[in-house]
Amino acid sequence: MPVEFSLVQTVAIWALPVLFAITLHEVAHGYAARRLGDPTAAMLGRLSLNPIKHVDPVGTIAVPVVLLLLSKLVGGGFLFGWAKPVPVDYRRLRNPRRDMALVAAAGPLANLAMAIGWGLLLKLALAMNADEGLWLGLRYMAVAGIVINLVLMVLNLLPLPPLDGGRILAGLLPLPLAMRYARLEPYGLVIVVVLLATGLLSKIMYWPLTLSEYFLYRLLGLNSSLLY
Repeated sequence: MPVEFSLVQTVAIWALPVLFAITLHEVAHGYAARRLGDPTAAMLGRLSLNPIKHVDPVGTIAVPVVLLLLSKLVGGGFLFGWAKPVPVDYRRLRNPRRDMALVAAAGPLANLAMAIGWGLLLKLALAMNADEGLWLGLRYMAVAGIVINLVLMVLNLLPLPPLDGGRILAGLLPLPLAMRYARLEPYGLVIVVVLLATGLLSKIMYWPLTLSEYFLYRLLGLNSSLLY
């Protein structure tokens, strides 16, 4: 049977997965940029795994906590957030259009890798009797890690600048069309907030997220009902 956690316990379970998911997502962008010729993030000390260097007071703390409170009070919804973006100077990339798309793709790929890692931890917790003690907490933390990383992966792959999916698409489009498409960037986050507030974002993400969960659990040989 599902375990009922207090709000404090729920925050404790989700805090580490959220910090890891957001921090490593940004660090992955920075590492990819450095490999492709732009050392800006490294020069500014943003390739650190120290979450403090990447925490955004609103996106890393306020938004996830508010969404978590709402999910506890009214049910439904999903948890997401963001960190301070890692700076990338596209002019220093060896092939700016192609490499900017690769840098953008690195973040969602990092979330996919973390989701797999949390899935392996979930398998370990279940093997060690995840119905009691420390292993029960690790089981639910692993599920939280899977959920937040898949949500961030799917959300960031939406084809809307400045999300990663928008930058990937801009790198694939013919240059004249990509330049017109990039003009959406100043309005991208506003559009995401409106979609979230109206409930449309959950509907847009439902099938990509459901399929991602299904294939991940099939890959790891787990029962997808463990997510609920």
